[in-house]
Amino acid sequence: MNIIILGYGKMGKAIEEIALDRGHTISHKININNINALKFIEPDEVDVAIEFSQPDSAVDNLKYCLDNGIPVVCGTTGWLDQKEEINALCLEKNGSFFYSSNFSLGVNLFFNLNKKLASLMKSYPDYKTEITEIHHTEKLDSPSGTAITLAEGIMEENDKFASWKNKKEIKENELPIISLREEKVPGTHIVKYTSEIDDIEIKHTAHSRAGFAQGAVIVAEWLIDKKGIFGMNDFLGF
Repeated sequence: MNIIILGYGKMGKAIEEIALDRGHTISHKININNINALKFIEPDEVDVAIEFSQPDSAVDNLKYCLDNGIPVVCGTTGWLDQKEEINALCLEKNGSFFYSSNFSLGVNLFFNLNKKLASLMKSYPDYKTEITEIHHTEKLDSPSGTAITLAEGIMEENDKFASWKNKKEIKENELPIISLREEKVPGTHIVKYTSEIDDIEIKHTAHSRAGFAQGAVIVAEWLIDKKGIFGMNDFLGF
């Protein structure tokens, strides 16, 4: 495959390394320093784009891909207030769009475990629910997309929660997400249920970017002959 990498930071470089190891070609590497180079790319020479940029760049990058018939895999978070617009554009253009807040197999198993636990816990209202996400100080968006996906999974299974809030002090029907930014820490997500008697906790810790990067490349291979809007549940068959 000929791949455009949109966002050539640490994650983009990890994707490049894995894509090359799997026999693919990186036709273009686009970041904030050469964003105008997008105008000169011939879409027919590209098989797929992998988008891991910044929240303020993602929507324009996705529109470019869909307008030009380029299948696109996106892992950038912090722009989801415009996702319905991108979904609509994908359908209008008969395009191929795959979004996930996290491409790690372990995290997606964690998402499904979270929903199962939420379904069990909804019968026990004495437990308070809380999500904590911990990331390095370079992560710009807050809360993480993974934390938002966890919150949405809980809300899907338990109608006690009407919304999530990125703070500890919440109203009765709100689910708190606590975001911590620390130096040199692995990405960590914790879902915790607490009562006066005991606590129940599930936790995922990412030790490297390799799982995310490998997942993004494998998904790009899977997407290449498909049309529509997809996510990790489609890919994994959940």
